[in-house]
Amino acid sequence: MQQHPSPLVGRHGEVEDVAEALRTTGGTTGGTTGGTTGGAIGGSTGGTTAGTTGRTAGVEARTLLVTGGAGTGKTAVVEQARQVVVQEGGRVLRFGWESGEDPAGGTAALTDAVCGVLAKVHDGRLPARIAAVRRVQARATGPGGEVALLSTLGEVLADAAREVPFALILDNAERMPARTASALGLLLRTFRPAGVPVVMAGRPMSPGHVTAAQLPAAADRVLELPPLSSAEVGELVVRRLGRPVEPDLVTAVLAALGPLAGSPAAVLSVLASLEERGGLLELDGQVCLTVPEDGLRLRADAAELGRLCWPDASPDTGTVAAAAVLAALVDRAEVRLEDLHRAQSPDGPLEAVGRTVDRLVADRVVTVGEDGRITFAVPALAAALRTLPARAEVRSLHAAITRLVTDRLGATAAGTRRPRLAGHVAAAGATLDDTLAVPLLLAAAGSSVRFNQAWAVRSYHSVLRHLPPHDPRTPGVLHESAGLSLGHSDHIGVLALAEPLLACLDVPHRDDRGDRDDRGEREGRGDRDGLEWVTRACALSALHEHRSPYAEDADPRYRAALERVPIGGELAALGGRYGIGPSTPMTSRPGAAAKESGSSTGPGPGPGSGSGPVPSAAEVRLVAAAVGSSAEFERARQYLPTDALGEVALDRLRNAAAYGDLAGALEAVLGEQRYVAAGESTAVRYHSMVRDYLTGDWDSALSCARRIETRGRSGGAAGVGQLARALAAEIQLMRGELGRASEWLDLIPDSVCHPLVARARLGVRYWSGRGDGASADEALEAARHDVRRARGSGLLAGLDRVLLRMLSITVRGDSPEATRRTLEELEALYEEAASPMTYEAVLVARGMVHGDADSALAAYRLVRQRVDLPLSVDCCQCLTEVGDDPQSWLDEAMRSGHVLGMGRPVRSLLGAAARRRNVSIPRRRAARAGLNDREVRLIGMVSDGSTNRQIAARLACSEKTVEQRLSRLFQRTGCRSRVELAAAWLDGSLARQGLVPGH
Repeated sequence: MQQHPSPLVGRHGEVEDVAEALRTTGGTTGGTTGGTTGGAIGGSTGGTTAGTTGRTAGVEARTLLVTGGAGTGKTAVVEQARQVVVQEGGRVLRFGWESGEDPAGGTAALTDAVCGVLAKVHDGRLPARIAAVRRVQARATGPGGEVALLSTLGEVLADAAREVPFALILDNAERMPARTASALGLLLRTFRPAGVPVVMAGRPMSPGHVTAAQLPAAADRVLELPPLSSAEVGELVVRRLGRPVEPDLVTAVLAALGPLAGSPAAVLSVLASLEERGGLLELDGQVCLTVPEDGLRLRADAAELGRLCWPDASPDTGTVAAAAVLAALVDRAEVRLEDLHRAQSPDGPLEAVGRTVDRLVADRVVTVGEDGRITFAVPALAAALRTLPARAEVRSLHAAITRLVTDRLGATAAGTRRPRLAGHVAAAGATLDDTLAVPLLLAAAGSSVRFNQAWAVRSYHSVLRHLPPHDPRTPGVLHESAGLSLGHSDHIGVLALAEPLLACLDVPHRDDRGDRDDRGEREGRGDRDGLEWVTRACALSALHEHRSPYAEDADPRYRAALERVPIGGELAALGGRYGIGPSTPMTSRPGAAAKESGSSTGPGPGPGSGSGPVPSAAEVRLVAAAVGSSAEFERARQYLPTDALGEVALDRLRNAAAYGDLAGALEAVLGEQRYVAAGESTAVRYHSMVRDYLTGDWDSALSCARRIETRGRSGGAAGVGQLARALAAEIQLMRGELGRASEWLDLIPDSVCHPLVARARLGVRYWSGRGDGASADEALEAARHDVRRARGSGLLAGLDRVLLRMLSITVRGDSPEATRRTLEELEALYEEAASPMTYEAVLVARGMVHGDADSALAAYRLVRQRVDLPLSVDCCQCLTEVGDDPQSWLDEAMRSGHVLGMGRPVRSLLGAAARRRNVSIPRRRAARAGLNDREVRLIGMVSDGSTNRQIAARLACSEKTVEQRLSRLFQRTGCRSRVELAAAWLDGSLARQGLVPGH
C-alpha cells in the first residue's frame, strides 16, 4: 500500500512510528463474553467487561514518549500522526493537563484531566464513570486513597476505550507540574488503562527534574527526534519559501544557527525574520539574500527566543534583557572573563554583567573559550537580542572595561599588551577622552599588525575618528590603514577611509604653507605623496567594488579630490572601459606614465613600496589600452620595461578586457606577487564568473551573478555588476530561458554600451522573435547601432563576438549582402585590434561564409587551447557544416552542449547542420549508463507522487527543466509515463537493468 508522504521534512519515519503507536487501540475479536473489569498491570492487557459481547483488547496499547531539543518538531510530528490516524477512522483525544485548577497539580489535577477525556467519549455512560471517579476521589484522603483513585482512573479509561476505542496524546510534558507528572507516571506504570495508547511529547529534562524521572520510566519506548541534516534544512527552506533558493541562503542559515541548525522551528524563525525585514529577493528564478550573511537573526520575540534557545525552560524577562545587554557588549569588542573579574564594586554594572554570564553559561546559551572569550552559542540569537531594548548603557560598560586596564598600566602600555582593548575604545566612542583613546589605539595597531592585521585596521579606523585632519599623524595613519587593507583585499575597509581622506586633503600641509626648510619640505612632500597613494588606493578599491566615482550618486568631493590627484583620477576613469560607471576620457599629465613607469606605490612609509597592489600610471594606461586598438595598446606598452610582461600575460590581459574582467586584467599586469586575488569584492566575484563561463560551469557562473546582484543591493549600490548581468543573460539565452535572459537585461540601463551587453541584447532580440525575417532585421539594426556606440567609446575588445553573432544570423537568413558587409567589418576590426580573440572570430567567420574547413579547424584548436567551451561549440557546429567528418564534430558539439545545458538556440543550429549533412543527432548518453544521483532522486520524488512544481522547488530549478529531465528519463528507461517510471522503480526493474548505482 502506498503511504502518504509526510509534509514534515525529515520526519516521515517518526510520523509513521507515532501513528503506529496511536493505532494500537482496543480491537475486536469474536467469541468472548462475561468477566469483570481488569486492570493493565505492568503493561499487559487483559480482562473483559460484564455485559459486553464479542469485545476485547485485541492489541496491546503502548506508551510512547517523543522527545527532542527545542524546536525539533515534537508537537508537529505528534499532530501530523494524529491527522493520519484520524483520516483512517481512528479517534485521538488530547490529554488537557494544563486546564487543572490547582497550579501545584497532583492527583486532583490528573483527575480533572481524565474527566475531561471521558467527557469526549460519547457512549451514554459518562455520568456513571464520572460518578465512580468522584466517589473514590472523595474517599481518597486516607492511607491508600491516592492509589485507589489512580486505579479507578485506569479502570474507567479502559472501560471507555472498550466502548469507543481511542488514543491519548499529551504535549509539552516538560512543563507539567512535578506532582501531576508523578501521579501520571504511577498511573501509566501501575494502573495502565487497557486498550488506551498514550503518546507524550516533551523536551529532555535536566537530571533531577521530577518529570524527567517519572514520564520516561512510564514509557514503553522513547522516540528521540534527531536534528535535521543540512540537506533536510535546505529542503525545509525550499518548502517554506515555496520557490527554489540560492544555495548560499541555506549555508548562511546553517552558519547563523550553529547548534540550532537542525531545529526546524529555529530555521523557520530565521526565515520569518528575513521576510519581515525584506531580506529576500527572487532573482533568476531563485530566492537570494539581500542582507549580509552574518546579519541573519531569529525573530525578535522574547518569548520565542526563550522557548528556542534556553534548553531546560523559558527564561524570565530579566534574564532575556540581561542577555540583550551582553549581546550588545560582545558585538563591538572581544569580552573575556578577566574583564569582568577585575570589577572593584560588587554592585557595579560590570559585576551585574558577570552574574548574567554565569546564568547564561549554566543555561548553555553562552560559551567561554579556553582563552576566556565570551561568545553566544547561536549567532542568530545574539543578533536578535541586539534588536531588543537594552537596560544598561552599553557604551559605559565598554569604557569601564577600558579604564580597568588603563588605570593600572597606562594608555600606551594597555594598547601594547592588550590590543583587543581597541574594540572597547571604538565602541565607547566619545565616552573616553581623546588623550586616552589615541595613544591606546595607536599602540594597539602597532602591536597587533604582526599577528592580526584585521585588528590593526580596525584600530587605525578608530583612531581616525579621534584624530583631527590637521594632526601630523593623520596622513601616516591613513597610509598604514590603506596598505594593510589592500594587503588582504579588504576593499570595503579602504573605501571607509574616504571621509577622513577628503578632510585631510582639504588641509594645507607644510610645503603648501610656505615652510621651505629642508626638513619641512621633505615631511610635507612625504605627507602629500602618502595622501596621493591613499587616493589611488581608494580609486582601486572603488573599482573592485564596481563603484564609479563618476556615477550620478557619487560624492562630488571625491571627484574633486581625484582632480587634484591626476594619477588617481586616471585609475578611477579606467572603470568606464570595463563596464563600471559612465565612460570618461582617460586624461593624464604629460609624461606621467613615463615618469612612474614600473612604480606601483607612492614614496613614503608603507608596505610594498614599488611592489604593492596599486598599479602605476603606465600599468593603468596599459590596462585601459587593452580594450582599444592595437596601436593604442602598443603605445602603452612602450612605457613599461621591455621584460615587464611576456606575450602570455599580454594575451591574458586582452582576453580579460573582452569580458570587462578588471580583476583578471590587473592580475595579468601586476602578476601573482603583487596582485592579491583573495577577498570577496565584486570584481573578484566577476572574475570567477567569467572563468566559470568559459570552462562551462554555468550553474556556478549564474550563482556568482546572483551574489554580485544581491551584494550590490545590500550595499545600496544597485548599479553595480552591469557586465555580470549581461553575462548571466547570455547564459540563460543559450539555455533557452529567454524570459530570464530578458529579466537580466532589463536591469541594465540603455546607456550601457559595452560589447558584452550588445551581444546578449542581439541574441535575446533575435530569438524572442523566433528568427523570422522582420525580427532578424530589427535585431541586426539594433546591434549595428550598439556596435557604433561601443566604437565611439573606444571599446573594441569583445566586438568580435557581437559581429560573429550577427554573421551567424545573416548566413542563416540567406542575406548575401548583409553577410558580406558583416564579414568585412569583422576583418576590419581584426586589422584595427589584432587581438587573439578577434583572430579566432575571423577564422570561424571564414569557415561559416566561405566553407573554409582549415580556418574553422584552426579556430577550434586556438579556442581549445584558450579554454572557451561556449565558442568551441560554435567551432564544432561550423565544422559539422564544412568539415570532412561531420558526425564526429556533431557528436562533440552535442557533448559540450550537454555539459553547458544549452537549449533551443543551440540545438536548433546543430539540428539544422545535421540535416544538411545528412548525419544523425546522437543521444546524450548511452542507455546502458547508470543513473546519477540527481536522476535517482528525481525518480524517487515521482514515485512519492510529487508534482512537477514540487519537484522544481526541491531541486531549485524551473518546471520546464523538470519536464526536460523527465523526458530524458523516459528515453533512457523505456518508460512512457510517470506511472510506468514509478512502477519500474518500485518493483526493481530499473535496478535489474543495471541503471541504479550500487544495485
